[in-house]
Amino acid sequence: MSRASRVRRALPLARLAAALLALPALALVAPGPASAAAPAAAPPTAEEARLDRAVPQEILRRSGFGTAAAEFRAALGVSRSYGAAERAVVRHGARLWQRAVDRVQGRGPAGGDLSRDDDRPLYWARLSLTRELRGWQPAFGLPADARARLLERLETASRGQDAIRFPPGKGVKRVLVTGFDPFTLDRDIRISNPSGAAALALDGTLVRTADGTPARIETAVFPVRWQDFADGTVERTLRPHLPRVDLFTTVSQGRPGRFDIERYNGAWRGGFADNENLSSTGPVPVSDPASQPQWTTTTLPYGAIVAAATGRFPVYDNTTVTEVPQGLATPVVRPAGPTPGSAARAGGGGDYLSNEIAYRATLLRDRLGRPELPGGHVHTPVLQFGAGNTDAVTDPEFLRNRADITAQVRAIVAVALRGK
Repeated sequence: MSRASRVRRALPLARLAAALLALPALALVAPGPASAAAPAAAPPTAEEARLDRAVPQEILRRSGFGTAAAEFRAALGVSRSYGAAERAVVRHGARLWQRAVDRVQGRGPAGGDLSRDDDRPLYWARLSLTRELRGWQPAFGLPADARARLLERLETASRGQDAIRFPPGKGVKRVLVTGFDPFTLDRDIRISNPSGAAALALDGTLVRTADGTPARIETAVFPVRWQDFADGTVERTLRPHLPRVDLFTTVSQGRPGRFDIERYNGAWRGGFADNENLSSTGPVPVSDPASQPQWTTTTLPYGAIVAAATGRFPVYDNTTVTEVPQGLATPVVRPAGPTPGSAARAGGGGDYLSNEIAYRATLLRDRLGRPELPGGHVHTPVLQFGAGNTDAVTDPEFLRNRADITAQVRAIVAVALRGK
């Protein structure tokens, strides 16, 4: 072959190599039909929009969680495929949960002067991550359904929902406890949720039972959003564990100055706005609604819990419900529980997501064939600020109340393990 021929053949190869180098990253990592334009990023949610207010920023800054969003943004920025993005999402979500647990339980640096037992840094930091992910525009393109999957992975990882790990064997009892995010934030954006604080404080800890057997507590936190519950987040989280735990309790913030063991849970949503400012009214949406009961009941040893000295707040066995009696159309309040054949309008825990998580968890208990498993719902006192505090994110009375509520949740769990 002549030199001229070799040159003529080399030129197309060189042009081909240059063209390949100029191809966008998508062609190298995600081959497929080209689209005219990348899908638009989703706008921030109502929850995420609250992030820019002064109080959330102060909580993040004073807890050391203010850098979480930038770290996550950097990790997303170097993700060149969906798989890499998913790994970054799970890693940062799990790290956020563990960081919050460690901070509350006194491991590692506090990161600031905000009290260690505060649940709010986790809540606001999680929203800072979901907002980053919702607005991220990767070079490889991200369809709406793929972004939704990443957001779901971030939620479950940062809530401890996929980190529930019980030790094997028969030498330990297993306890599952759940809490909630802060809510009613448009009324007071400083709000903390003592059930979420208790979940962080109890995760991975041991308590001794009456016979000396250790009990391992694992926890998770749930959102205050109707749609997440309709989508089955409670069942997905609890179903793998209820068949082998010895006790479970869902926990939420309830009434001022008291704990309540909620005896009855109703299959009804009352419509109060959630953290997305959305409402939902009607029957609790569950699978197989044809077999859905109007009421479920606690199997926690409420008598023993009420009688025990668990802390400074009184504990009540709450049996009051609101029902539509069989054959009638008007709701009535029943202090002693529902009557046969009635339709639920509010359980002991009301008609909001506190009642719903209790209903879903106890219904799942029964559908899994474990109606005898001790489980139910505990309502904590409202976590209140000190008198006269209208703008500070913390004060001595607030700290005392939260610490006392958490200690009493732990004591209630210990009594429940002893049984009747």
